[in-house]
Amino acid sequence: MTIGPGSLILILIMALFVFGPKKLPQLGRAAGDTLREFKNATKGLADENNENRIDQEGK
Repeated sequence: MTIGPGSLILILIMALFVFGPKKLPQLGRAAGDTLREFKNATKGLADENNENRIDQEGK
């Protein structure tokens, strides 16, 4: 299931009604920060996994 442009616009309008124009940028910023933290955490796990695999292959 994909979200088309019409659905995306509807979601943004509903978010504007629910949260208001002053709160929406703060919510977007918080969502971006959360995604950045998640990306960094998963990158760290992937790096650890690669290091462990390299160590095991070297034995």
